[in-house]
This record gives sequence, C-alpha cells and structure tokens, in this order.
Amino acid sequence: MINNVKQMREQCGYTQEQLANLVGASRQSIISIEKGHYIPTTIMALKLAFSLGVGVEELFILEKKDWKG
Repeated sequence: MINNVKQMREQCGYTQEQLANLVGASRQSIISIEKGHYIPTTIMALKLAFSLGVGVEELFILEKKDWKG
C-alpha cells in the first residue's frame, strides 16, 4: 500500500501533533501511520482525508501486490 499521509500533511503545513489533534489521535499514531506500521481504521482514514482536504484514495493507494486472490 502506498501511503501519502506524510506528504499531504507537510503540504498542508501541519505538524504531526497538529494533525493528531485534528483527527483525535495521538502523535504516535500519526507517526505509525506515516511509517506504514499501522493501517488506520476506515473512520480514521476518512478523518485524515477530510482534515487534509483530499480523498482517502489520495492518502492510501492499494497496489496490485496487496490483493489477495
């Protein structure tokens, strides 16, 4: 999965702490999401997208290799 959270956050000029506050998460959660160590819930992905002014599909892109079956 391609994860564009860090790039979009930086484009918006937010720190990890600011984004965390906007979406009701911890800074550690944002760090884990940005590093690809944690895949957020659907609700968190929607909150991130809304806060960054983009669609979820711009933040998280499923690659063919990620398909099972």
